Amino acid sequence: MLSVKDLKAEIVRNGETVKSVALKLGMYRRTFYRKRNGVSDFTRADIQKLVEMLKLSGADDIRIFFANEVA
Repeated sequence: MLSVKDLKAEIVRNGETVKSVALKLGMYRRTFYRKRNGVSDFTRADIQKLVEMLKLSGADDIRIFFANEVA
């Protein structure tokens, strides 16, 4: 399960916005919001691009994209 809170924090920490991240992923903001909010899933390619874009470590990407928390 995705940790939305941690993903938002990493986006801000890297000086990005939802719009800039969505553009770099090649998707509309609305699509990014749907994926971020769990309406649809990030693909493996999306996750890989986000990991590279946000310069996430192995521990960070696991914490964000495979969190066990329930919101």
